[in-house]
Parts: sequence; structure tokens; C-alpha cells
Amino acid sequence: MIKLRKSFSIASFIGIGVVTVALALWYRAIALDALIEQETRGNTALARSFANSIGDRFLTFVDHASTLPREAILSHTETAAIDSRVRRQMKGTDVVKVKVYGLNGVTAFSTDPYQIGEDKSYNEGFSRAKAGKSASELTYRNAVYSFEGIVADRDLLATYLPIYHSETNEVAAVFELYSDVTPLVRRLHRAQLQIISGVVTILVLLYAFLYTIVARAERIIHRQTREQEESADKIKHQAYHDSLTSLPNRTMFLERLDEAVKRAKRTTRSFGVMFIDLDRFKVVNDSLGHDAGDRLLAIAAKRIVASVRESDTVFRMGGDEFTVLLENLAADEDAALVARRIIQSFTLPIDLKRSEVTVSASIGIAVYPRDDLTPERLIKDADAAMYRAKDAGRNRYQFFTEDMNLSALERLELENGLRKALRKEEFFLVYQPKVAAETGIVVGMEALLRWRHPEQGVIPPDRFLSYLEDSGLINPVGEWVIRRACLDVKQWIDEGLPPIRVSVNISSAQFRSEMLARNVAKILNDVGLNPRHLELELTESLLVENPDAAVRALEDLKKLGLFVSIDDFGTGYSSLNYLKQFPIDFLKIDRSFIRDLINNEKDAAITSAITALAHSLNLGLVAEGVEDLEQLEFLRSKGCQEIQGFLISKPVPIEELKARLIKDGHRLILTRDRAEPVSA
Repeated sequence: MIKLRKSFSIASFIGIGVVTVALALWYRAIALDALIEQETRGNTALARSFANSIGDRFLTFVDHASTLPREAILSHTETAAIDSRVRRQMKGTDVVKVKVYGLNGVTAFSTDPYQIGEDKSYNEGFSRAKAGKSASELTYRNAVYSFEGIVADRDLLATYLPIYHSETNEVAAVFELYSDVTPLVRRLHRAQLQIISGVVTILVLLYAFLYTIVARAERIIHRQTREQEESADKIKHQAYHDSLTSLPNRTMFLERLDEAVKRAKRTTRSFGVMFIDLDRFKVVNDSLGHDAGDRLLAIAAKRIVASVRESDTVFRMGGDEFTVLLENLAADEDAALVARRIIQSFTLPIDLKRSEVTVSASIGIAVYPRDDLTPERLIKDADAAMYRAKDAGRNRYQFFTEDMNLSALERLELENGLRKALRKEEFFLVYQPKVAAETGIVVGMEALLRWRHPEQGVIPPDRFLSYLEDSGLINPVGEWVIRRACLDVKQWIDEGLPPIRVSVNISSAQFRSEMLARNVAKILNDVGLNPRHLELELTESLLVENPDAAVRALEDLKKLGLFVSIDDFGTGYSSLNYLKQFPIDFLKIDRSFIRDLINNEKDAAITSAITALAHSLNLGLVAEGVEDLEQLEFLRSKGCQEIQGFLISKPVPIEELKARLIKDGHRLILTRDRAEPVSA
């Protein structure tokens, strides 16, 4: 990562240095140019004044002296006269030395006698002045011979000026003046330092201000970078891990499994794939809510992880399904040992805060390379073995065997067929009528779902209902059943038949849905059916899983004006306290008590108790599974209002049911063989 503050500081210091040096050089150049220009003008005026004062006599001497030896020039009377005149005229000025050159470059006169006779023809300033142009040069001298004698440490401005002949107006000599500009140069240096100091101070303050901004920006960038890295790590973690349990997910499992297959091919070692499904998880999740279900999954994940070997890896595939990659299996017993530990870990109750629950695990195991050689087949094999463990009673493990492939294929075909069935309208309803026990008058009918498979024919619900729940199709199919039943009973009434009520079984998934009451209201409104012609049947276990939520859901349904009954009453919890809370209309005595009613005193006693209970709570009572007249007589004697069973009719299509009805005024009597009424 780029260190912004460090980079900014380095760049700033370099910038400040460059600006300072450039400014210093720029200011010095401008100031010196101004100084030289100003002093050159002054020296030019002095030179002209001197030349005018001595006239052509001076120029004649210079022209003559430049051809003489140095000693002759020094002893010449004109030299002393000119020196006196120069000193007098330059007195009070900043000129410290004067030199005069002939056109041949020889120094004809100098206030420093040691320089008389020197050849300066090579000097650039002399050459420019000889050509008629003035030239100035700033120099520093450690010591210089001036009018007052030798002075030290001086900044001198040497100005070369052309001296013109008065008659010909041609350059006759070159005049050089040395001006002492030391005070001016020093003031220039001080001004330069002051300006530079001011600029540097401003730049440093600006740097400090910008540094705080850069420092803040760097912190923001570092924070954003850190957040981006953390986000990238989080995204990567989420891509390969389950958010609830923090276990590796399906994606990582598939990658690890592929790697394990490749590694096993190189090393010829076996490994196993374990597929785990929690038994009764749906019951807990449905009854106690998703929060409790999530807590259960998190605890289950920890127990599974604690049960496997260090070399094994646990993955969550989704829902209540987990997999374990069992590395380096020396024998099947190694996998079995792990499976037994996992099963044992679930014997302890799981604390879900509001309640304690106990779940078990069904485990399927497939081994490479014995069972299959590809990752996809190993997963399917372990899954098939897991389903065999469930079919065998759950809470156990099962190794894959070849015959499981057939049942797995059948299950897959069944699940795929169910997904198409709703879309292709392969579902249909049959109806089993309910009659008044005393009169035999038809008072209602129960809608029962069937599946007309295009190849296998009619499939009963016990073969496919569990798959509907597992696949998530139970809600749309259940909604279809309600709508179809309402349409059929509406048509029944529209055809002039006496009104009856149709009852529909509600699954746990439907009942838990917050949309149930809203969906039912919409269906009733769409169909135009009076809610008094619809009855929803719920099981006991469904209601007592979460009583508070059940009461709220039932109240929402009752507000619509429909009937609610408890199906299979007596087989569940049968709590009187629950019956007191729930707004229900009917109890249905389960067929298991009716079957041996005549020969089994306990069944008779239970049936009698349920009948008395319903009467005391002012609830309607329906007995299902009535198959003979003795059962009917017993139920009549106990005051059971309605009966349902093969004695009356098996489930039949709606049109067949209509064909068997005998209309007696506003009453409907059903025949068993289309001729004989079923009555007392």
C-alpha cells in the first residue's frame, strides 16, 4: 500500500526546495539585472562627464600611451594629471577604481598603477565597448586597490564604456569604472533571504495544512482499503462458508470432494462421503419458529464437528443437511465409528432457550473407490444411503449398496414429476361425503388430493405428500386444492343442489405461512363463495407446536367466517387447555379409535370420552373411518353428529358423487349403489 503521508512529505519537501531555489535564483537574477542596469547608467554618466572634462587631450594621451612601455607611462606627466583629475571627479561616488584602455587593449591609465600596461584585448567587456556598446560585470574581490588604498571583501561592478572622439564621433578609447556595490548586494541578499523565508514559511504552513488533509485522506484510504479487504475476505468467506454455522458450504464441499478424488487416484487411498440429515428438524422449525430452527442447526453443527476426526471436514449443504469428507479410510469401520459418535452426540437434549428438544440424525455413507469413482455419483450414493437410513427408522447410519440406486432413481423421478404435475394440471380432487349420523343427509364432503401420473396412473397421496413438503411445493399445491375445492362447491350450489360445506386439509407449511388467511380470503373472493361453505382441517400436533402463534392464525381464519376442525383428534396431545384456547368448530375422531370400536373397550371408552368432551365444549363431532352399521349405531347412541367412511362412500370424483345423490326437498341423501339410501 502506498504511504500517502510519506510520499506527500517527500514530494512537498522536494517541491519546497525546488520552489525556494528557483525563487532565489529568479529574484537574484532580476535584482542583479536591476542593480547592474542602474549602476551602468550611473557609470555611463560619470564616464561621459570625465571624458568631456578632459577633452581630446586625454584621448591623444591614451592613444599615445598605449604604445609606450609601462615605465614610460608611469613616469609621464599626463598620468599624474589624469590621476589627480579622476580622483577629484570621482570623489563622493561609489567608484573605487578607474581604468582607460587604448583601442589595442593596453591599459593606458589606471588608478591602480600595477595594472598600467596590461593587455585586456581578450576581455569580452572590452571588446563590446570597443564595438560601441557598454558592458557590465559583477565580480567579488577578496582585495582591491581603491582610491583609499586596498579594501577587502568587496562586490564590484566593472562597467566597460566606449569613449567617442568629439570630431569623428568614433570610439577612441574604452573607459572602465569599478563601482563598489557591496552595500547594495548585501541589501539584495537580505531582501532575498527575507522573501525566501517568507515564501518558505508560507509553503511550510501550506504544507502543514495540506499534511493534515493528506493524513486524514490516508486514514480514510487505509480504512476504506481495510474495509474493502475485509469485505473481500467476507465475500470470499461467504462464498465458501455457511453464514449460520460458519461451516464450509456446498461450493467448497464440491471443490474439496473433487480434490479428494484426484488425490485418491494418485495415492490409491480410500475416503468416504457422509450425508447427514436431521430427523424431526422440520417439526421443530415449524412449531418453534425459524429462530429456534437456526439455533438448532448451529448447535447441531458444533456437535457434528466435535464428533469427527481431525482429518475430516464437515460441510453444511443447506437446510438441515450436512456432509462430512472422511479422509484416509483404512476400513469401513472407521466411517462407522464416526457415524456412531455423531448419532450419540444427539442423544442429549438441545436447549433452544424457550424449550428443550431432542432430534436425531440419519446418516448415509459412500466410500471411494468401492461405491463410485466420480464426485457426483459419490454424493448421490451417500444421499441414497441416508434415505435408506430414514426409511429404516431414522437415528441410524447406512452404507451405500447397489440396490439403493433404483430407489434413488425412483425418488428422483417422483420429485421431478411433482414439479411438472402442477403446471400440467395432473392433480385432481376426489371427495368423501359426510352425512348426519341420525338422518343420513349429506352435510359436507372432504376434498382429497390425487395425482394422475402420465405413466404410472393414479398415485395415492401417501406416496407423494412427503416429497411435496420436502420440495417446497406443498404451499402452491395446497393453495390449488383450496381453490379447486371452492370452485367445485360453488358449482354445486349454482347447479341448485342444497348447500353443503367442503373441508380441506391444511399442511403445517401452509398453516405457518403468514399469507394463509390472506390467500384464503382472496380465493373466496375470486370464486364468490360464502365462507360458511368452507372448512379447514388441522391436525392436533400442528396446533400445539406453537400454541400462541396457532391461536393468532386461527383467529385470522375465523374472522373470514369459515369453519375450523381438528383432524385425527385423540392421536396427538389432546390437551383440554389447548381446546379451551383454540377457536374451533369441530372435532374429528380418528379412524384408529373407530376401527375396533365394537370389540375394544378402550377404543369405545376413548370414543365416548371424546364425544362427551365435544358436547361439553359445544363443538361439532365427526367420526371418520365408519365402515359398518354397528359402529354407526354406537356413534348414534353417543350423540355423534356426523360420520364419514366407507359405510357411506369411498372418495369419488365430484361428478360421481352428484350422480349418487337423491334430492329430497332441501336435503341430500346418498346411495351406496345409486339406489339404496344410507339411513338408519
